Amino acid sequence: MAGSSFYEQISANRRNSFFMAALVVALLALLGFTIGYAVSGSIEGAIAVTLLATLLGGASGAFTYFAGDSLVLAVSQAREVDETQAPKLMNVVRELSIAANIPMPKVYVIDDSAPNAFATGRDPRHASVAITSGLLEKLDREELQGVIGHELSHVRNLDIRFSLIVAVMVGVIAILADFFLRFTFWGGGRSRDRDGGGGGGAQAIIFVVAIVLAILAPLISRFIQLAVSRQREYLADASAVEITRNPYGLERALAKISADKEVLEVANRGTQHLYFTNPIKKFEERSSNLMSTHPAIIDRINRLRQLTGEQPLGAADEAQLAGLE
Repeated sequence: MAGSSFYEQISANRRNSFFMAALVVALLALLGFTIGYAVSGSIEGAIAVTLLATLLGGASGAFTYFAGDSLVLAVSQAREVDETQAPKLMNVVRELSIAANIPMPKVYVIDDSAPNAFATGRDPRHASVAITSGLLEKLDREELQGVIGHELSHVRNLDIRFSLIVAVMVGVIAILADFFLRFTFWGGGRSRDRDGGGGGGAQAIIFVVAIVLAILAPLISRFIQLAVSRQREYLADASAVEITRNPYGLERALAKISADKEVLEVANRGTQHLYFTNPIKKFEERSSNLMSTHPAIIDRINRLRQLTGEQPLGAADEAQLAGLE
């Protein structure tokens, strides 16, 4: 029954992720068409504008795809370790890599007392896992296995690549919207209206629609991107249980890390989505619950409890966890 449940969770989370990614694609296509048509008055022009913005976004995405992991590790002040420096950690990563049927990733340690971890890399053959020293000190072996299983699941599920594709599309939407609003501000719409023409009425309507979309689309796509990120976290949790066959270690790790009051100084808004749990705590000034890249710890734990048939967290436990994560 438990096995059936985590397979069902994996399937549901994948469906949700691809559905939301499709929404971003649809939003990009709609915005590109309306802006292109409003600017040029033709379908050919609409396609040309969309392709141009996509090429610009793709160039940025390609750089991130090939060099992003090195930048993230450098910004996070991570140092690579081997068997002699971290034997327990290397052993856990190796055994779970075998269980996940992926190559052994490079392993890094971040010298910080806040317990957390992240995975990066464009595919399983170019992957790295970074763990804070606080995680190694504060978690037992089963809890460590749960965290590493989660991070290796991100690698196996190609989450970095998937998230990058969504991020590029969101970036293209922002480029298109910014271009059109600037174009309108500097009088592009007024000069076209004076030209007149048979299709002027339809073009004027689409122009108004394009302005509305240019204002709303970047915000909508950003919220969809955050929702995709949260779905991939749920997926990694369920996949970690598949790899470790032990939801209890992961559940305890989630509770222990979220209740820890240490602040991870090297984390920032640009890297927070990579971590096992949100490294920016609620009590910090840089916190933004509205733009959270992670689902609530309570929800993640309760989903794990569904796999074992346990009751959801009680009110007291929820209150304790909700105050810090």
